[in-house]
Amino acid sequence: MSRWPLPAVSSHLLSMGNSPTAPSARGSVEDSCSLEPAWYAVWTRSRHEQSVREQLQQKSIDVFLPTYTRWSRWKDRKKKLAWPLFPGYCFAKFDTSARITVLKCSGVVNIVSFDGVPAPITNQEISSIRKLVESDMQYDPCPLIHEGMMVEVIHGPLMGVIGRLLRKSAQARLILSVDLIKQAVSVVVDAADVRPY
Repeated sequence: MSRWPLPAVSSHLLSMGNSPTAPSARGSVEDSCSLEPAWYAVWTRSRHEQSVREQLQQKSIDVFLPTYTRWSRWKDRKKKLAWPLFPGYCFAKFDTSARITVLKCSGVVNIVSFDGVPAPITNQEISSIRKLVESDMQYDPCPLIHEGMMVEVIHGPLMGVIGRLLRKSAQARLILSVDLIKQAVSVVVDAADVRPY
């Protein structure tokens, strides 16, 4: 399973449409070191999200693992299971004095940080995701893509096509170009059918 490099993931993990920024854009490094409890993204080993959540709960640390339901297929049957909404991550609320306690949990790789300082996530971001997963609405994980990014079509008749994302809404408008002759064509595809390239 591919994983983003640790510095590329920030408190913007939950902010659809915002690119990661340096800590200074969200507050100073000193702010991140306060002893006030804050939410942090805990980076876990693949398929260890549930185990990490249970260990943190046993240590009386407030933890949030958003999930979604999907069908899993075996040879003879299929079953609905809860899967992590953000594979490889769960969220924990603690003050930085508890950092070592979190890191000692089996299956924890690290706490998402900038320059070695844990990067806090706003309460509003966590509350928004919590409100969604507790609702009756249908939701699915989606790649974090931005206008201007190079993306690849992963479903449908254009599968494998790579282009630049011109506009993103329910549908995505892609620009496919031949740079050598400085010519391009645009096409509309379902936004769920593209991923970052």
